[in-house]
Amino acid sequence: MIRLLLRVLGHEYAKPVRRTVALMTTTAVAEGLSYALLVPVLQELFGSRPADAVPWLIAFGAAVAVYGVLRYASDLSGFRAGITLLRGMYHRLGDHLARLPIGWYNAGRVGQVSVMASRGLLQAMSVIAHLLAPFITASITPLTIVAVMLAFNWQLGLAALIAAPLVAAIQVWTARSMAAADAERAERDHEATGRVIEYLQAQPVLRAGGRTAERFRLLDDSLQDVQRASRRTTLSALPGVIGLALTVQAMFTIVLVLGAYLALNGSVGAAELLTILVLAARCTAPLLSLTDIVGKLRSARSVLTRLDTVLCTEPLPEPREPIQPKRHDLEFKSVTFQHGNRTVMDSVSLSVPEGQMLAVAGPSGAGKSTLLQLLARFYDVNAGAVRIGGVDVRAISTEVLMAQIAIVFQDVYLFDGTIEENVRLGRPEASEAEVRAAATAARLDEVIERLPGGWAASVGEGGALLSGGERQRVSIARALLKNAPIVLLDEVTSALDPINETAVHEGIERLMAGRTVVMVAHRLRTVERADRVVFLDGNGRIAAEGRHDELLRRSGRYADFWDVSSSWSGHTRSARRL
Repeated sequence: MIRLLLRVLGHEYAKPVRRTVALMTTTAVAEGLSYALLVPVLQELFGSRPADAVPWLIAFGAAVAVYGVLRYASDLSGFRAGITLLRGMYHRLGDHLARLPIGWYNAGRVGQVSVMASRGLLQAMSVIAHLLAPFITASITPLTIVAVMLAFNWQLGLAALIAAPLVAAIQVWTARSMAAADAERAERDHEATGRVIEYLQAQPVLRAGGRTAERFRLLDDSLQDVQRASRRTTLSALPGVIGLALTVQAMFTIVLVLGAYLALNGSVGAAELLTILVLAARCTAPLLSLTDIVGKLRSARSVLTRLDTVLCTEPLPEPREPIQPKRHDLEFKSVTFQHGNRTVMDSVSLSVPEGQMLAVAGPSGAGKSTLLQLLARFYDVNAGAVRIGGVDVRAISTEVLMAQIAIVFQDVYLFDGTIEENVRLGRPEASEAEVRAAATAARLDEVIERLPGGWAASVGEGGALLSGGERQRVSIARALLKNAPIVLLDEVTSALDPINETAVHEGIERLMAGRTVVMVAHRLRTVERADRVVFLDGNGRIAAEGRHDELLRRSGRYADFWDVSSSWSGHTRSARRL
């Protein structure tokens, strides 16, 4: 458990954790040794001169005081270590998640990461603050007391010691029998979390379908699965709880019977027997608490195992000797990329000279957005190379690569904060004048003027308090403020109304000026002024390449696609006018 904890935390936290464990162990031993002083105390109290027990009582009080100081220090060390480790783990997990390939974030991991980053981390880090001290006390203190019993009477001490391997065997057996139930419970928890998120996100669809009054069957089934898994977990733990209680009670009964037999034979005095029984009784309380503590540790261990799995997931490798590109031209050289079992790109080769614009068109699923993601190195290619300025993106450090590129996605996500904070993400150190100029160029100033609070207006989680067009203006202002030499656009106007579309297009024109641009075009009308057009088919290959007017004259797949798209765009514009 400690090794797993240290592996998850990292080597920098090994020393404080080991120091805390050592202090907790010393405290548990001190508690057990303090009970050794009960033997002379009780012997004197039940002897002919009870007053002789006073020095031993003072010694016992001093030992308890030392134990109290140690206990305070160890608990305080555990709390401080837990808080420090929790803060460090949030940073470590966040940094690692930020470096994982985008393909790692599939839909099934939304609930998993959500639980792990909130309740999971708190549960895992509570091992140091809340669980480790009770576990060490429940394990070490009884063994220390048994050692004291052995010192005073080897027969009674040996009888008590027999319980140790039995208790250990019960804990191991319980852990093994509950492993499957714990894994199932964790899986059901993650599924239920995902269903809750799905239920909340699906509210517009459910209400539009008139299903606001009925229960959401998928969510109900998932919650019922959690309930059944919890019941199986409880039933799996029951034999271990009963077995431990019976073992501890049987141990105490054996010591009591053996002690009575030895007392009747005159081998043990009444005071000594009473002391041994008090020590044996003191062993039972921590031993009986082991089941609850070990159950919590086992649950925390499963969280640590999942954390370890995530942290062991290899991020995209950083170059040992990064190269700084001197130019801003782009090149795909025989690029093959697979997503799962599907080949998204198959030996794709193309180039974009510095300062020119490439438009990428094609049907849905042809790999247009993937092309942008490969340029930004959200994924690594399976074969071939993606180059910027003649340098493979894998040879460029992530920091330098991201500084070269400004990306405007079709679906804009804004962080829950003010408009200014979201714009400043493009370049946090920018001056106020530069931020205002970027907002004006993106026509975001029109939005700010009509919002209560202006620049300090909150956008809500994900930008929920702004419209789609307003979010796009924030995104364009952010990209303008970044002032990167390469711009990647994922058809940012495909779902906007005419007013916002006009405003966004003006911002895009300013953003593209003098830069190397790759634009994914879903509508095709945005490709007319591109220097070159690449048409991707559905098989991961380039079906046509050239200027827009040249491709139309060839009367190939691009021309057919253009005709269909133009017809659809015309119907859409007519519908909007109506």
